[in-house]
Amino acid sequence: MTERIALFPLGTVLFPGLVLPLHLFEERYRLLVADLLETPEPRGFGVVNIELGHEVGNDAARRLSGVGCFAEIHDATRHPDGRYDVVAVGTRRFRLKEQDRSRPYLQGEVEYLPEEPGSDPAPAARHVRWLFGRYLERLRSAGAGPAEEIDLPADPVRLSYLIASSLILDGHDKQRLLECEDATLRLRAERDALVRENRILASLPTLPAGQFLDGSFHPN
Repeated sequence: MTERIALFPLGTVLFPGLVLPLHLFEERYRLLVADLLETPEPRGFGVVNIELGHEVGNDAARRLSGVGCFAEIHDATRHPDGRYDVVAVGTRRFRLKEQDRSRPYLQGEVEYLPEEPGSDPAPAARHVRWLFGRYLERLRSAGAGPAEEIDLPADPVRLSYLIASSLILDGHDKQRLLECEDATLRLRAERDALVRENRILASLPTLPAGQFLDGSFHPN
């Protein structure tokens, strides 16, 4: 079964569990939020990665990824000039089946995807946990990692998404992780990425960390 939802193209990949703060100033997105606030909770929109184009302007996003993530609105503050500050949390993945441009903002027919652990995720999860620990140690030694310890979830699906959202990767690699069919496949891909990134960090200890571990992962 499919469902029609509002779409928000972004130049980033949203994963389930990740907090997404947005400052909305374009008229089409003001209308999107105003429309959503008139609907019952839970309310939200679909975030899809822009593969070709950019975020600002009508029809600026010329090609979108085929898999996105639904973002549930947890807080929305309207400013006197009509702008909105929104805090949303990624909840579940979807496959974009069809686009609808009949409204000022983009809508789409989407099919929600199952979240399966896959076949025997435990070995990959153990390896990823160890590699991720080394990854954080190397970032901290370069002055770029988080000061506090990160409590990794036991559930393989949640673990796979936390690792995916935390790694410093380009948009293409992030999208590949989002599209993995199950947690085992995602963890195996993360294992390979962590092996590669640990080698890079070992040889380039001053590699900048960016904003990948800023406390924005939400466990729900």
